[in-house]
Amino acid sequence: MSELPDWMYAPRDEGWFADDLDHLPQAPRHTELIDGALVFMMSPQRWWHGEVVDNLKIALLAQVPTGTRVGREMSIKLDKRNRPEPDVLVVKAEFEGRRTQFTPDEVLLAVEVVSPESAHRDRRVKIRKYAEAGIPHYWVVEEEEGGQPAVHVYELDQATSTYAPAGIFRGTLERPVPFPIMIDLNALAG
Repeated sequence: MSELPDWMYAPRDEGWFADDLDHLPQAPRHTELIDGALVFMMSPQRWWHGEVVDNLKIALLAQVPTGTRVGREMSIKLDKRNRPEPDVLVVKAEFEGRRTQFTPDEVLLAVEVVSPESAHRDRRVKIRKYAEAGIPHYWVVEEEEGGQPAVHVYELDQATSTYAPAGIFRGTLERPVPFPIMIDLNALAG
């Protein structure tokens, strides 16, 4: 059994901190931090996942209001020990191109497109963490039979810091928040 490279060992007993990710050039792309532990996306990305992420970003770009930006695979520093990387996010922030992370107060919408290896984190872990951090909208995109996407939409209940389900959308997603959105979901998967 081979030993792990030195850079993979946490620099302190309580694990990794969110800002440590900026100093790990050896880490694979899309490394996330969940509860102080590094999470690597090591399996190959499926075509469906990449196509849905790309097309969802394009659809949102066409509809976002001025002062709002759409990105993909940028991390959110939720707190000192959590820095997940949603597949798509909508932010209301002024920034320069070297930025590596956002704060929850800058994020209007976080979207996770579920892959087999991320299903538990996307459906159970991140939904709780994003809500507790105060991100107002969260979508989970699932692949249904036939390759069509279904979008599970959640809105933050400020009083409880939990998400309330706002619907499961197939075919067309139409929402008034966080800004007026209409997306042909059947076009996302090609």
